[in-house]
Amino acid sequence: MKDIVPSALAGERLDRVVALMTGLSRSAVRKVIQENGVYCDEIITFSPTRRVAEGELVEVDLADPKVIDDIHVEANENIDFDVVYLDDYLIIINKPVGLVVHPAPGHAQDTLVNGLVARFPDIREVGQKERPGIIHRLDRDTSGLLVVGRTQESYDHLVEQLAERTMGRIYLTITSGIADAPTGTIDAPIGRSRRARTRMSVSAEGRDARTHYETLETWHEPVVASLVRCTLDTGRTHQIRVHLKAIGLPVLGDSIYGRKDPFEINRPLLHATELSFNHPISGEWLSFEERPPEDFQLALKLFRNAKSDS
Repeated sequence: MKDIVPSALAGERLDRVVALMTGLSRSAVRKVIQENGVYCDEIITFSPTRRVAEGELVEVDLADPKVIDDIHVEANENIDFDVVYLDDYLIIINKPVGLVVHPAPGHAQDTLVNGLVARFPDIREVGQKERPGIIHRLDRDTSGLLVVGRTQESYDHLVEQLAERTMGRIYLTITSGIADAPTGTIDAPIGRSRRARTRMSVSAEGRDARTHYETLETWHEPVVASLVRCTLDTGRTHQIRVHLKAIGLPVLGDSIYGRKDPFEINRPLLHATELSFNHPISGEWLSFEERPPEDFQLALKLFRNAKSDS
């Protein structure tokens, strides 16, 4: 398990950060660090009292049975999210903006996973203990559809579809600029940036990544911008944001890779709008679609009320 240290935890002891990441008790974490070590920016340390810095990549090996057995995700009934579809084998969630998917530094008890185990305690034994039932994730400020497995059999089938790239995932985004070609494929590997560990970048040493895009609308007022539909072949960290930046179409509102939006919505205007796959048990083809949330709709309205090109 790995995560980037946020500014809120800069200067904290390593054992506290790892406890927040994993859900383990502080005593269990100290034992793990002292016996197995934890990597901080790829350098191993055995000191629980080491102070971490903002932006450091902290990695703990959860393959050790002693670690796995100690993990316990707390249930939280106060987590708000919409269930789009539910049966005995899977759950489809429409994740709101601002909700972290699974526990991480600074978010130990206020994530989607904490809410899921409160509503559906049966998923505790499904998949990975630190993120039960989770097939794929969305960034905190990305809204939209994701699927959760309710049984180990359905979880395994869904993970297999994701790995084999037969699960359909389509996003809508508003970008700065207009693409040279209205449709295209961005086929470029993505890896962690050497300049900033909190960022990803196109890198020859990265993992293969492929994004298909289609320009749906373009505008010149109040800024040059486009409504773009992206279809994923792969699911790398920050893939759409990194790929679109690489072709000169940074996502509006994205403070890391993109451009400030003219309406001060202050989050990446990116929404997982369509999700499709074979039901893991019946084999029936399922397809779901959700409109973007209110802030995204507001941006669209403001652009469309200005002079439109298409």
